[in-house]
Amino acid sequence: MAEPRRVRADAERNRHAILAATEKLLRGSDPGQVTIERVAEVAGVGKATVFHRFGNRMGLMQAVMQQRATALQEAMVSGPPPLGPGAPARERFIAFLDAVTDLVTQNAGLMTAHDHAVAVRKNTSGERQENSVYQTWHAHVAELIEEARPELDGALLAHIILGGMHTEPVAQLIRDGEFERLRTSLRDLATALLGTTGE
Repeated sequence: MAEPRRVRADAERNRHAILAATEKLLRGSDPGQVTIERVAEVAGVGKATVFHRFGNRMGLMQAVMQQRATALQEAMVSGPPPLGPGAPARERFIAFLDAVTDLVTQNAGLMTAHDHAVAVRKNTSGERQENSVYQTWHAHVAELIEEARPELDGALLAHIILGGMHTEPVAQLIRDGEFERLRTSLRDLATALLGTTGE
């Protein structure tokens, strides 16, 4: 029994080392240069270990993104309002968009690397929609829209809003560091769509 536990511990240690190496490289390198080879070298593991653990570069970037998005998802589900339950849908929607902007602000390099990794795949929209982070965010936004405006197609509007954040103009905005412009525009969008609190 000791041997399987040791193997699992080694695998978990390797996973943490790989994710930490990816984080380190994203902080100091052009996102397009964060390759599996470089990650493996910094992590002190073989390239095959990275591929075995994460499948490919996109899988690795998704794992890092998932790790960083976990706190946001927990706040959405059980955190204090307005991001968490207890506030009106309009306020929660704006709080969510603000939180996503904060996530982007703190992780611009990762977002660029993730989108770069996705872009090399043929079906980018399908890959994105199958991502667990996207699915959680989409369900949340759709629910808030339908709660505030039941007559609207919340599922489709959620796709349009979240998909718009992955367009090249928005990506360029992120690369240029114009985060407040993004925050303001998303707030304007939420207000135009759902109105203001108290209406």
